[in-house]
Amino acid sequence: MADKDDKKKGGGKAWIGALALCTLVAVGTGAALGMYLMTSVEKAAGEKAREAAEHEKAAKVLNYAGDLTLRSVGSVVTNLAEPADSWIRLESSVVFKTGSLPTPDITVAEIKTDIIAYLRTLSTAQIEGASGLQHLREDLNERVILRTKGAVREVIVEALVVQ
Repeated sequence: MADKDDKKKGGGKAWIGALALCTLVAVGTGAALGMYLMTSVEKAAGEKAREAAEHEKAAKVLNYAGDLTLRSVGSVVTNLAEPADSWIRLESSVVFKTGSLPTPDITVAEIKTDIIAYLRTLSTAQIEGASGLQHLREDLNERVILRTKGAVREVIVEALVVQ
């Protein structure tokens, strides 16, 4: 019987030793994985911060600076030339140097009537797609610059709906 008691005590010590060894391996593996993940997260966060800083620098470049005024032309609703039952609604604004227009309200009203007259000559095929919108913007800019003798710098198309 004494042999059985010695085996039980020895077996218990071996069991505790194996459990301690497994615990140490698990702690070491967890620590190594934690360090690896921490460095990869820090690296990704550093890249994000660098990209954000570059984006901020790019966003600070402005097309306009100084004493410029933005005046809304308002909403223009009219029918198109072709097809006759289609309608267009355009909301826009104009950018001009402060003080360059002696009567800005009258000039904006003239620009609005000019835009209406121009839109009535268009067909839906002419303003279809991205290139059609770009051509519309260029044509409106050209007409407004001619109307104001260069006092207005740009027409900004805010909304365009064709129905």
